Amino acid sequence: MASNASTGHSKEVAKAAKAAFEQSQLIPSSERINALQAIHGQLKAQKAEILLANEEDLKAAQTEVAADRMSDSLLKRLDLTQGDKWESMLQGILDVASLPDPTGTVTYARELDDDLELYRVACPIGVLLVIFEARPEVVVNIATLAIKSGNAAILKGGKESHRTTGLLSKAISAGLAQTALLETYIQTIQTRAEVSSLLELDQYIDLVIPRGSNNLVKSIQNSTRIPVMGHADGICSVYLDESADVEKAVRVVIDSKTNYPSACNSAETLIVHESLLTTVWPVVAKALLDARVQLLCDAVTLNALKSLSLPLDDLNSRVRPATPSSYTTEHLSLTISVTSMPSLQAAIQFINSHSSHHTDAIVTESDESASIFCRGVDSAGTFVNASTRFADGFRYGFGTEVGISTGRIHARGPVGLEGLVIYKYMMKSKDKKGHIVSEFGTGKKQYKHNPIIAETVPF
Repeated sequence: MASNASTGHSKEVAKAAKAAFEQSQLIPSSERINALQAIHGQLKAQKAEILLANEEDLKAAQTEVAADRMSDSLLKRLDLTQGDKWESMLQGILDVASLPDPTGTVTYARELDDDLELYRVACPIGVLLVIFEARPEVVVNIATLAIKSGNAAILKGGKESHRTTGLLSKAISAGLAQTALLETYIQTIQTRAEVSSLLELDQYIDLVIPRGSNNLVKSIQNSTRIPVMGHADGICSVYLDESADVEKAVRVVIDSKTNYPSACNSAETLIVHESLLTTVWPVVAKALLDARVQLLCDAVTLNALKSLSLPLDDLNSRVRPATPSSYTTEHLSLTISVTSMPSLQAAIQFINSHSSHHTDAIVTESDESASIFCRGVDSAGTFVNASTRFADGFRYGFGTEVGISTGRIHARGPVGLEGLVIYKYMMKSKDKKGHIVSEFGTGKKQYKHNPIIAETVPF
């Protein structure tokens, strides 16, 4: 239970965020681009200091891993120097800055009567509370999207990255200070007690976006009246259809599983059409084993592996029988669950009842099978002959993403700028007397509902 001091501080943070949001609505959208450019400059200037803090976070995390209090996958997510993560983070700011403004656009316009016009206009959601684990670059990604889409944000990273996220937040505040936006437009908090308090403040916070483990997301969903957008698991599947090309199958499966095993869009389940058990499956299995992937197989796919010329010890150490829970587990490691199915329809039913509705792929040479799969699988992403790892806001051209949504309301899949705006209706009467409803009805004036061509509201 949050302390009185924590509750009081959290309320001040939330009130400041709401005030910053309301103030921002009367500032030209060009100022938001200026803010992103200023933040980009601050991050570049403070790179050495931020990476040093990240190194300290990594050292502390390695101690936790050694003591078996943290997973290797969480440690990898923490590293800001891995690959091109730093440069991608900075480039993401510029990419988002260059995208069209998602606010102010008209999506519906009608003339209801002479001199009475109605417009549906895209607008920001309000104040976002975003809670995430490990990945410190998420602070920058989400701040960037929030600013561009006109939303204020309160961000809570994991305790394992507090040194890094603290300095990233400092750079963001320094950038905002160079603009007309208030510094409290983007804020960070540090403790779970603050999160608990904020989850009760639905009068100030409009949307909660949790990014992290199943336990984190479900805990948030069960602890607030505020709408929650996100996904609890990333249980993605690849289905090898009976017409699957062996080379495509190997490429798609290997990339989906091994490109970044701890990502939520990594494949956790492989489904093999039973006609491929002695042809394509052994080749794919050998490729997975060569990539050091552990296979959790049902009885049918396990028996088929006897055709592989592998040392017995190798099979015993990295090929094991699956259990029912294997197919509802997000492994986040070099482990994949394998099962066989007698038909495409059976595979679709299996995915719909076992997956997390994130992203699922089919490998097939049949256009008909591809069409049935894409329409029949109830997931945010359905891919044909392509790795599940493509399910990402950056790869979709969103610049970056605030997270993945597996919900069915408002936003689904990678959530970029469009997922962070809602809409309002604006109406204007240009009649000298104004308009009133009692003048319409049977024997009176009738609504015209004539379409109006407009990209922006003319008032």
